[in-house]
Amino acid sequence: MKLLYWLDEWLTLNGDEQQAKLPMSGSDLLGDVFVKYNFVDLKKPLLFTFSPAGTNLQEQDLHSNFAPWGYHLAQKQNVNIIAFQHLGKSNWFRSRNLIFFLEQLSTLLEPFNCRLGYGLSRGGFAVGAFAKLLKLDQVLLFHPVSTKNKALVPWDDRSSTDIAQQFDWQNDYHDLDLGNAKGYIIYDPTNRIDRQHAKRYSQLTHLRTFGMGHGTHASYLNKFGFYKQVAVDFIHHQKVDIAQFRLQTKTLRLKEDYYKKLNKANAHSAHRLRLLSTAHNILIDEKEAHVQEHQENIDIQPLIDVAIKHQDQHPNDAIQLLEVAKQLAPGDPLVEHKLKELE
Repeated sequence: MKLLYWLDEWLTLNGDEQQAKLPMSGSDLLGDVFVKYNFVDLKKPLLFTFSPAGTNLQEQDLHSNFAPWGYHLAQKQNVNIIAFQHLGKSNWFRSRNLIFFLEQLSTLLEPFNCRLGYGLSRGGFAVGAFAKLLKLDQVLLFHPVSTKNKALVPWDDRSSTDIAQQFDWQNDYHDLDLGNAKGYIIYDPTNRIDRQHAKRYSQLTHLRTFGMGHGTHASYLNKFGFYKQVAVDFIHHQKVDIAQFRLQTKTLRLKEDYYKKLNKANAHSAHRLRLLSTAHNILIDEKEAHVQEHQENIDIQPLIDVAIKHQDQHPNDAIQLLEVAKQLAPGDPLVEHKLKELE
């Protein structure tokens, strides 16, 4: 556990000496969890991330450049990071090796005044379970899971809950324990189990996103950079701009894939499907109006000027430019006229 030894020695230095020792990076293997860390600046936040489900990495898959979930994001934002990657498909961060490491680590982080936690689903569980131990100030959680202790959440009947019973759900850190941490929990209120888990995080600000689902929907939202945009905002400002968040979710609703996913998630509810159809039709009209307004503000004259300038020597290039102008401003009489001339 190289990090613990390094921190223990590092704490004997004064503030300036500690800063002079940075940057410092490395990794450790804690039984069935791999941890990678990078410290860059005492004045920057220290971010903890725990990997979500969806990976089945084994120890033999690790290599010198391997980065756990969230590690590269922290690097790009130039903040301190300790990232935990579970090994094995059903790992719920319950191993004794990991817990011992975190208990020791928690006593060695005094120089870091701002501590953040970020996690999705299974990773969100770990952030919530260890938040008090690590003295986190702010957390950002997606697709909440508060525990897999069946006595506490008898309504969580996912198959993952049955599989998770191989672990200890009675002793320390088996349930959410946020301490003084504040922050945000983002989930789909139409997902029955997520909604029930979210209720248990009463001290967090709840941001509801209809249609984001759980699990398979994560890759869909990630395709549009949804998680990254919210996380970057959180890391930089230790809060989420809720107005901007609402705008991002509204933008998602203008994408056709959003409704395909939403219809699939609500396939067994005729009532919800009717509501979705109505909302979809309204947004199609809004989208058309938005596109029309946008097109009216586009100045295509520079494209036309370049096309006319080069139409004699490079007629094919001029046609391509005019085709682009036609897409930007359908029905423009000058564009139509020039295309007929050149064709």
